[in-house]
Amino acid sequence: QVQLVESGGGLVQAGGSLRLSCATSGRTFSSYVMGWFRQAPGKEREFVATINWSGGRTSYTDSVKGRFTISRDNAKNTVFLQMNNLKPEDTAVYYCAARRGSVLGSRVYEYDYWGQGTQVTVSS
Repeated sequence: QVQLVESGGGLVQAGGSLRLSCATSGRTFSSYVMGWFRQAPGKEREFVATINWSGGRTSYTDSVKGRFTISRDNAKNTVFLQMNNLKPEDTAVYYCAARRGSVLGSRVYEYDYWGQGTQVTVSS
């Protein structure tokens, strides 16, 4: 069982930055693909970014490319999402997720464990 706890959300003006963290339990963190998803009110949960076990491979949804960066620290069992040049349309609850195996995933059903989410609100 893997437990995920997100932090770092908040209220920020457009153009600002936030860094989300996701702390995980368990001794096998490095064996999981990690992902970030988000869900805005009235919308489905959508993929944001994913990273493989070593951090050597990443993938992003088009709307955040060049603005968001996913990274991980396996020694600290933590994955991060650095978000720069935030826009009002980035407003959502952001979720961290873990997927067993080595293949990057961008679908909600591909992930086995989820955090409780952290709210990100970007004002215009």
